[in-house]
Amino acid sequence: MLTVETAGVKRKPSKSMLRREMAPLESRLRPERPPSAVLLLELVLLLMICAVALGWLARHFKFPYPIALVVGGALLGMIPNLPQFPFDPQLILVVVLPPILYQAALLTSWSDFKANIRPISLLAIGLVIATTLAVGAALKLMVPSVPWAAAFVLGAIISPPDAVAATTILSRLNIPRHLVTILEGESLVNDASGLVIYKLAIVAVLTGAFSFGEAAGQFALVSVGGVLIGILMGFVFVEVHKRLGDPFIEVITALAIPYVGYVAAESLHVSGVLAVVAAGLVRGRYAPEIVSAEMRIMARSVWNVLVFMLNSLIFILIGIQLSDVMDTLGRYPLAQLMLMGAAITLVAVVVRFAWVYPVAYLPRWLAGNLRKDAPRLRRRELGIISWCGMRGIVSLAAALALPTTLPDGQAFPARDLIIFLTFFVIAATLIGQGLTLSPLIRKLRVGSDWSMAEEQRLVRGAMSAAAIAAVDAHLARSGAPADWGAPLRAEIAERVALAAPEGLEQTPRDALLGELRRVAIEAERRELIRLWRENKIGDEVMRHQEELLDYQEAQL
Repeated sequence: MLTVETAGVKRKPSKSMLRREMAPLESRLRPERPPSAVLLLELVLLLMICAVALGWLARHFKFPYPIALVVGGALLGMIPNLPQFPFDPQLILVVVLPPILYQAALLTSWSDFKANIRPISLLAIGLVIATTLAVGAALKLMVPSVPWAAAFVLGAIISPPDAVAATTILSRLNIPRHLVTILEGESLVNDASGLVIYKLAIVAVLTGAFSFGEAAGQFALVSVGGVLIGILMGFVFVEVHKRLGDPFIEVITALAIPYVGYVAAESLHVSGVLAVVAAGLVRGRYAPEIVSAEMRIMARSVWNVLVFMLNSLIFILIGIQLSDVMDTLGRYPLAQLMLMGAAITLVAVVVRFAWVYPVAYLPRWLAGNLRKDAPRLRRRELGIISWCGMRGIVSLAAALALPTTLPDGQAFPARDLIIFLTFFVIAATLIGQGLTLSPLIRKLRVGSDWSMAEEQRLVRGAMSAAAIAAVDAHLARSGAPADWGAPLRAEIAERVALAAPEGLEQTPRDALLGELRRVAIEAERRELIRLWRENKIGDEVMRHQEELLDYQEAQL
């Protein structure tokens, strides 16, 4: 019971006295929650505005959006007194990486991945280990006070290149498909191998002990365990999808798969990242048979928006943190920081060149009987692979996820320096290599790959023949006149002509017909909107017709 002592006499306080005594305390406590909520809302709005602006700039100037994000994040870090975004570093990897890696695994061709497994493995595992060791040694040489384990943490963070920027440029230039497959496969696997090494290095920092033999055993255990858990989860969700039958539930389930796989694997102390990749590869293999068309249309948009927002979130978060990081690194002159960043970037680039060329010319027996007919890479193609070493979202997420303190309460050694060097390497490689990759490809004259266009022509012809045969057979069974199917046959033939493979030369007549179709769709859309605005049709009819026009326009 609260009492108030007056002239040596204790008495119970009145309600008015309590209100007066509590008023200062309430005035101090009340503002705490609203400012945090307001701050969170402001930062989320800032994220959305920056994401929209940077995405528009990337699209307008026709360069990969990670370059716009890294520049935008750096500019945000220069804003003085920028409010900090409160987040738990340990949640970064859990929230950000599973959907990004899962989407990449879904879009990976299993047959192409298997055909190029040897170069992918040598890049995604061997090169990651080599880069980790070289970068760690370089940081230790420049800053001897940094522990070896912490130096290897930096090496593991920047060891996996991000193929988003590279494949965006490569696919647009229509170069040989196996190059894109190798880079995408490398990015998919090296993220997993790099993060496994990253976690082993962090454990070494936290415990202060490291054994190479034990680390190698742990690497094998968590890798194999993660793959097995991912395969199991993939098949479980394949069976679940077969029984859903509702596109909205299917999309929600698809969004849950990477998180469920990651958490399940991590709870068993194996690699969650490899579990997500394995689950994505399994489900991607069976997706054409189990997923409805409506679900695929919805899921594409959902995944694209989610991955873009997560990329934007990480780049902006590290941009917000840069101001504090630079303040804590004040003991280092700016010129020294830039020199260290340039040196680490140079080491990462040189190690990739030094690895790619010798490994490509290793004896064929290294591949065993796996793929003796695998395509040999030419020197020009090796030059492109060597230059595609841009770092990106995985490195940023791993840097932000670094623990702030050790178990004994001390600060994580060189954490701010690791974050700065990570951002420097990402910015230098994305801007330097990303913007020069396209001119380099044109200069090397690697050549075009029309195999995909030929496959498209083949499949469209086979599909149309199967469709017409099925229509004729159904008409015969129904006893209907054969000419009743004539309009549908003409529509199928038109669809085949409309879906001509991109990149093939068109005759003036084909080009004019394509332009006429676009003009017709635009006219239909204007008329649809006019009828809707004049309240002659309802919203439901308008949306349905608009969706049909969208599909027709997308097909063009």
